[in-house]
Amino acid sequence: MLTQSITSEVVSVLVTARDSVQATLFKPGTEITGVLVIHPATATPQGFYRAFAQHAAGRGILTITYDYRGTGLSGSPKALPEIKMRDWIQQDIPAVAQWAAERYPDLPHFALGHSVGGHGLVLNYGTERLKACAITSSHVAALRTISPLPERLRVTAVLNLIGPVLSRLIGYMPGKKLGLGEDIPREALLDWSSWTLRKNYFFDDPSMAAVQRAEQLRVPMLAVGASDDLWASPHQMDALTSHVTGVPVERRTYTPEQVGAKSIGHHGLMRRGIGEPVWDDILDWFEAKDPRN
Repeated sequence: MLTQSITSEVVSVLVTARDSVQATLFKPGTEITGVLVIHPATATPQGFYRAFAQHAAGRGILTITYDYRGTGLSGSPKALPEIKMRDWIQQDIPAVAQWAAERYPDLPHFALGHSVGGHGLVLNYGTERLKACAITSSHVAALRTISPLPERLRVTAVLNLIGPVLSRLIGYMPGKKLGLGEDIPREALLDWSSWTLRKNYFFDDPSMAAVQRAEQLRVPMLAVGASDDLWASPHQMDALTSHVTGVPVERRTYTPEQVGAKSIGHHGLMRRGIGEPVWDDILDWFEAKDPRN
């Protein structure tokens, strides 16, 4: 990877008439062969994906990272308490995808969704121009499916007891202090909390029309996960992708031994020093879906 030839550009992408997200473009120094948008996980700032983005750009793929509204560079969660998790899925994801398609109309487009970013892709948001998409560590995030029991109790306490109370009191979810990554808007936490209590997560929320939307996906999908992910276990990932019935979904599960690490977990596949052995597998899969090859 020739990182010295990669340049970056920070842009503002309009989501609504008054709101925008901040995105970063990683541009190859050589010919651009495609465009990849990375849709992030909850409470995960775009800087976390910088190493993967640079790696993809080193292979000629212009790569875009961004922060959802009310997170990272896209606004304080205190200032945007009304932003819901469904807004990230239904508005932010397609807005960035459309912006990328309009700016680079003559290139093949791909997307990688991590956790909630993958939820958006499964629900067929931001997929209109894609040749293929991949999801990593995306799952049916119902609390009843989390194992072992101590982890289920810990997450239940944070997402359904402490988190909602604090969010209502102070206007945002203090994720940093509670060990769940970055702070997020109040309503995003309340959306998340509500879904985790349902047997089939947002598939049991009629307002999301999730079953119907997943059935409408027509973009080839690769679903990548880790064998030791306590949140997005292989079973939980399969429960998510089972709703994608209109196109084959290729599943891959990596073990710590395969990547040469002690553990992978929920973020490891996208983390420098752990997930790098997997990155070329994902990019090779995208390349194979490029109609020009």
